[in-house]
Amino acid sequence: MNRIAVLKNSIQEYSWGSRTFIPELMGEPAPAENPKAELWMGAHPKAPSQVLYDGGRISLSELIQEDPEGILGPSVAAKFSSTLPFLFKVLASARPLSIQAHPNREQAEEGFARENRMKIPLDDPRRNYRDENHKPELICALSPLTVLKGFRRIEDILMLMDRVKAPGREPAIELLRVEPNAEGLKRFFLNLMTMDKEIQSRVIGQILPMAERSAVSDTASDWLIRLNKEYPGDIGVLSPLFLNLIQLQPGEAMYIPAGELHAYLEGAGIELMANSDNVLRGGLTPKHMDGPELCKLLNFTAGDTDVLSPEKRDAVEAVYPSVAEEFMLSVISLHDEGSIHKSPEERSVEIMICTEGKARVTDPGNGDILELSGGSSIIIPAAVNQYLIQGRSTIYKASVPL
Repeated sequence: MNRIAVLKNSIQEYSWGSRTFIPELMGEPAPAENPKAELWMGAHPKAPSQVLYDGGRISLSELIQEDPEGILGPSVAAKFSSTLPFLFKVLASARPLSIQAHPNREQAEEGFARENRMKIPLDDPRRNYRDENHKPELICALSPLTVLKGFRRIEDILMLMDRVKAPGREPAIELLRVEPNAEGLKRFFLNLMTMDKEIQSRVIGQILPMAERSAVSDTASDWLIRLNKEYPGDIGVLSPLFLNLIQLQPGEAMYIPAGELHAYLEGAGIELMANSDNVLRGGLTPKHMDGPELCKLLNFTAGDTDVLSPEKRDAVEAVYPSVAEEFMLSVISLHDEGSIHKSPEERSVEIMICTEGKARVTDPGNGDILELSGGSSIIIPAAVNQYLIQGRSTIYKASVPL
């Protein structure tokens, strides 16, 4: 396939989703009847995009199977076994998602093989590893987006625990106070994760009154109270006290590597990740949690977290830095009708979504012109030699670094 094509994408209706953001992005009535949580663009087996091609529709996964080199490019097809290595999403949350982390590739391979030997079915809710792949991801805010990511500095954890009068003799806090380093942080977190449910409820119950008093001036306490309303008694309610709490502004991003605890609490963003279903949860969920297994793969380095801004590639395109080999995210900002984006001749497969304005995408080789507007997306196969984009708009682009 050597033509630019429009994508029709699936929307996942998870309970935490927003009823307004994705419908408004796509110019549809809002609020929607059901929550619209994620718009998926890619070839994931669960919900592959449909490509409008030759007067009909074909799933992107089937199209790639028919012409992997033409769509992905020869080097990408060879490196990733003729599969699209990323999943591109718009994520819109009105309620908090679960606290989670993902394994690195070695951990995923070992865990997947181990659970296969134990004969745990792939669809069993107790399953931790559903494939052999890792899942680095990048999130870029489209609206103010509140995120939990990585462990706070240990002195800040102890300070916040003291502020809400956390029971000082609880083993979890004692462990961290006595051993304020990565090993102490690991023991602290494992103690929380394996704490008896009755003790969890008692600890949270003791903390809530003081958190309510300081909520006006302390965002961690405010979020603790809000999380307890959503997940009463869940140990993840305490996570704002020990995880970095950040609000990304539109255009700001974060890269989330393997082993990094994180959760999206509220807001919308562009999410780009490697194709994997491996998720180990650490709170704010009724789903299966395996504390000891989660602790085996976590990074217990404490400290501040980096917020990313895009780095200019040319006058209109900027790239978000990451070390992922499966994906690269960039933003094309055309501020007036006279602005033009001209693609490089050597590139991989690209999927684009327009988040603001309107644009025209032209393939000079065959004269094709496609219109892009809010919420619409296209795929540009590697076999397309070059293309131009014009029109006042903001476009996010997922590709594979060469």
